[in-house]
Amino acid sequence: MVLVAVFGVALLVAVLLSGLAARTVLSTSLLFLVGGALVSDGFLGLIHITPNSEIVSVTADLALFAVLFTDGMHVSLPKLRAHWKNPARALGLGMPLAFVGMALITHYLVGLDWTTSFLVGAVLAPTDPVFASAIVGRKEVPAKLRQLLNVESGINDGLALPIVLILLAAAGPTAGHAEASLGKIVLELGLGLAFGIVLPLLVSGLLRIRLLGAEPKLQPLLPLAIGVILYGLCHLTHANPYLAAFSAGAVLTAASPEAKTAFEPLGEALAELAKFAALLVFGALLTPQLFGDLSVGGYLAVLLAIVLIRPASLLISLVGTRFDRREKLVAAWFGPKGFASVVYGLLVLQAGIPQGEEAFTLIAVCIAASIIAHSSTDVPIARLFHVDDLAGIPGDESTPTHHDVHVVDRHASSIAAAPPE
Repeated sequence: MVLVAVFGVALLVAVLLSGLAARTVLSTSLLFLVGGALVSDGFLGLIHITPNSEIVSVTADLALFAVLFTDGMHVSLPKLRAHWKNPARALGLGMPLAFVGMALITHYLVGLDWTTSFLVGAVLAPTDPVFASAIVGRKEVPAKLRQLLNVESGINDGLALPIVLILLAAAGPTAGHAEASLGKIVLELGLGLAFGIVLPLLVSGLLRIRLLGAEPKLQPLLPLAIGVILYGLCHLTHANPYLAAFSAGAVLTAASPEAKTAFEPLGEALAELAKFAALLVFGALLTPQLFGDLSVGGYLAVLLAIVLIRPASLLISLVGTRFDRREKLVAAWFGPKGFASVVYGLLVLQAGIPQGEEAFTLIAVCIAASIIAHSSTDVPIARLFHVDDLAGIPGDESTPTHHDVHVVDRHASSIAAAPPE
């Protein structure tokens, strides 16, 4: 119960400081990360959490499922077809370049074998602009820039997952049975995709039956019920829950826009709570010993991952686009190592691969450094686009936006506002 009380205190502090965070370098995500570290064995010793603790895997699993489900709801297939070129560049060229670049510096600077190095690259490839909400949540920022960051982050989690799973199988104790492991991964991904498509379509079909239907106050619970059923079904059948969550959100939005609209406020709030809980637990793993275990080469790799690998890979992918120089630099900088990387990093640690602990140490430090760097620079950089009044502050009359607590329709609004290419 100490952990529950700590989470409640951190949540209260985050809400009370959200207005201040919206206009300064203060980050509410960082509050949860630091709060978890302070109460862990490394400092106050109020809670005792290790990477193998069940609460770590459970909170991370639930949080990523919730995030991907709500992210999927923000993907509008018709609008994505109309404005696909820039995100396609970031995903098709920028992400692979970042993946390979991170693998190279991991191998040569940290000394991990090639398979584990590419695994680290795959884990750190996804981005999450929730740590840059002052950029993606403001209409004053160019729509095509917000669209690029939103679509990239909404899709790259799912793209990285199969690569992470395949490399885990190749690096693990069962690497000699790679063909069987690959077949199992494909089956799990296929089942997850099938469940994510069929279940929302089935529920949408039931809604068309005249005798069935939800009264207004219960309508937000319909997508929640789909998510709960899907989560349980995936774990019972070993289907991949993350691909199922993202595809279910996208299909539900296409099949029943009314359900998406009704669920959106509740879904966003639940996703934020899940993320903050997982960040608190992740923060408890960031002990002084963990930072002491990382070599000098590891710290250099972390620095290069943030200031070179991501920026260079995205700048290369945006060559020839209509982005001006300032927009390219902002897009290149805001590649935070997102929430998916936390979950994938825990998968690496718990997989029992030979160099899993070394890989997790590098991943964890890189994520922590990225959260600090990106969540503390979004507001100052947003002001480059003349965003003077950041919302969520008492007395502010602009459209509400809560820094790191709630990004108002961060995917849908940006895609809808994006101009034709």
